[in-house]
Amino acid sequence: MRNALKLGLCLLLLPALCQAWWDDDWDSRRQVAVDAAATGADIQETLSDVPVLVRLHAGNFGYFAELAENGRDLRFLKDDKTPLVYDVEQIDVLSEIGLVWVKLLQLRGGVSSDDFWLYYGNANAPDASDPKNLYDVAQGLVYHFKDGEVLPQDATAYASHAADSKATIQPAGWIGAAAQFTGAGPLQVNPAPQLAIAPDKGWTFSTWLKLDQPQNGANLLEAREGGNGIDLVIKGSALSARWTGPAGAVTTAPVNLTQGKWQHIAVTAIADKLALYVDGMPVGNAAITLTTVNPAIAIGRNLVGLLDEVQIAATARSADWLKLSFRSQSPDFSVLSYGQDETNSSGDGHFMVIVQNVTVDGWVVIGLTLIMLVVAVIVMVSKTLVINRIAKDNRAFLVQYRQLDPNKLSTLDQEETAEDQELADSDLLTALVGKHDHFQSSTLYHLYHTAIHELNKLQGGDGQVVTREAWDYLRVKLDSQIVTESQRLNSNMVLLTIAIAGGPFLGLLGTVVGVMITFAAIAASGDVNINAIAPGIAAALLATVAGLAVAIPALFAYNYLLTKIKDITANMRVFSDEFLAVLSMRAAQQPLGA
Repeated sequence: MRNALKLGLCLLLLPALCQAWWDDDWDSRRQVAVDAAATGADIQETLSDVPVLVRLHAGNFGYFAELAENGRDLRFLKDDKTPLVYDVEQIDVLSEIGLVWVKLLQLRGGVSSDDFWLYYGNANAPDASDPKNLYDVAQGLVYHFKDGEVLPQDATAYASHAADSKATIQPAGWIGAAAQFTGAGPLQVNPAPQLAIAPDKGWTFSTWLKLDQPQNGANLLEAREGGNGIDLVIKGSALSARWTGPAGAVTTAPVNLTQGKWQHIAVTAIADKLALYVDGMPVGNAAITLTTVNPAIAIGRNLVGLLDEVQIAATARSADWLKLSFRSQSPDFSVLSYGQDETNSSGDGHFMVIVQNVTVDGWVVIGLTLIMLVVAVIVMVSKTLVINRIAKDNRAFLVQYRQLDPNKLSTLDQEETAEDQELADSDLLTALVGKHDHFQSSTLYHLYHTAIHELNKLQGGDGQVVTREAWDYLRVKLDSQIVTESQRLNSNMVLLTIAIAGGPFLGLLGTVVGVMITFAAIAASGDVNINAIAPGIAAALLATVAGLAVAIPALFAYNYLLTKIKDITANMRVFSDEFLAVLSMRAAQQPLGA
């Protein structure tokens, strides 16, 4: 049982622990949710070590001015504080644009609950961008086409930089800058082992393409060694993939592209299949017999248009991988969604803003409610202690009373000691420090003691018969004792009713006055904006919160205590009637003490 409780407690605390702050040197963070379900990436396969593009702009991130130079303070972490490898492609504070590639260790297909945290706001943070470890070992080439590059530079650890390029860099691309091709010549890459085509592993080429005009026999891709290799050919607006091997050429059916629109193009080759993808969807395939090729690569021969984010991998990427690449890199899909900004001391900071804007009248009201709260707590605690002690002594008394000899009903009666008399006026002191050897806190014993004492006086100690008038007198004395006990039980309960009824109204008074002062100050200054109004209104509402903080616990305690008092009072009524009946029967037969 104990282990189960420990496990349950750990499970309850797990969400809070996962969302704990990573490092106090970072001032702010924002949660980034990854949606792999149909509403986002729409994939079913679980992918590992996959890079996704985090696009930051004014619509989802309004804190570019708080970033360190070139975004060197950016950090990406999972819920369990595992750092995620990332690469900052571009941070433009003036244009409020940020492009960051983040490596997801695992993305579960069909799940919309995977997420990570973006931390920022540390001017002294070192640059932790790590493009060399962003991609898996199969990724042989990645060209971002950064502004200012003479020759496109590979972002992977292989350094598969371009050997020659006739393309120019244009700043307005699909993902940052792009490569502009005018038909003057291709981008060329020398053969390298990491770019080789192997039947057992496969091969993948992908890019973003924007055609400016119909093409006159453009080769988007040439990956050849001798006469063998893979081509992507565009004739007019029709795109097709072609494999040329020892047995001849095999071509997929052509698919029409859209002029003037960015589209994601990919081709994969595996031992027996060549597949063409457009915008993450398979659009054509052909049966082939793939052979090993270590190709020289030419990109954009005779092409008139723009290319961005060229990638080559020495493996056949899955259809879900390519769909994720397309959707995560396109602003038209919500693969990533961004939560609210959080600060390291967001809760304390917000509360301090409220406290700092409380006016003098607000503090007066809050002070009064605090006094009421202290009084209410004292009443709640003291009444609970007293009532619990009374209930305990009542139970103990009834146990002894039920065991009495019917002919010796006065056995339990004892005279008050000096200590009992000293504590008689304080039920709390009696409950806390008094002796309970003869049920000093029991209301039932008090009735019993009163009845025995009065009956002894009426009989005069000689066993004379008690008259009917004497029995009426005895009943009146017991009723009087019940009233006295009830008054003591209900003493100070009115303070709780005052707290319940008065606390909220007192708080409301403070809020109304605070709002009046806030609007009067705004009218006097002429500064009408939400930032001028909100702090004063929030501070004014603090008075209402203080009033409710008094009333709510007082209300719960009042109802609990009142129920207990009613039970004790009812028990006194029942005991009084029962004991009088027993006394009257025994007194008619013989003296009480016989």
